[in-house]
Amino acid sequence: MAQIEGHSVEKLGSTLLHISSNHRFGTDAFLLADFAAPRHKDTVCDLCSGCGIVAAVMYERYRPKSIETVEIDSEGVELQKLTIADSSLDNYNAVCCDLKEWQVEHELDVITCNPPYKREGAGIKNAQLSAVNARHEVLCRFEDVCRAAAKALKYGGRLCVCNRPERLCDMMCDMRANGIEPKRMKLVSKNTDSKPWLVLLEGKKGGSPFLQIENTFYTYNSNGSPSDELKSIYLQDI
Repeated sequence: MAQIEGHSVEKLGSTLLHISSNHRFGTDAFLLADFAAPRHKDTVCDLCSGCGIVAAVMYERYRPKSIETVEIDSEGVELQKLTIADSSLDNYNAVCCDLKEWQVEHELDVITCNPPYKREGAGIKNAQLSAVNARHEVLCRFEDVCRAAAKALKYGGRLCVCNRPERLCDMMCDMRANGIEPKRMKLVSKNTDSKPWLVLLEGKKGGSPFLQIENTFYTYNSNGSPSDELKSIYLQDI
């Protein structure tokens, strides 16, 4: 194995997840996996997968029929392959490619994506190229995610994504422009006194217009302790 800076292993249930200083994860990954909640019979792909955290959580919690991940950075894919080998994950495949060039052999039931949150040119960029690519729309834009999903999903298949609330209009417009109808939305706030910091959105390929807005997800109680909702989605002690 090539030397990976900051390489370590996190235990998620029975899965040994390999991470690095360039490919880590946050609460949004657990929230997205919980929001997508694939069925046992579903074929699933996670785009912009990084170290594979969203796919790993879905595998550990839901065990769908198969999982594929797509990540453009070779270090992220190498970490995922270590996770697959060390955890003996079945029907799990990590692909190193640009999602704009990604091809699938069979149509999918569910696609997830925790995409770059910031538009190209918006905000201060991190000096590390990997961090810039993960946080800014340099290598792909949200419309690229929707275009890739539209090609790969079966009719009625679901695209589940997360992003900052200020990008919600862009997300909905890009989904609808690619034949994916926004159907379900959940906002995430720190507590009842805080503005939302994340939005979870599900679109259905070929779906008819009707948007269900779910109750807001609060990550912490008023006393600063983790909420029961947050504890329920983690696969480790918090």
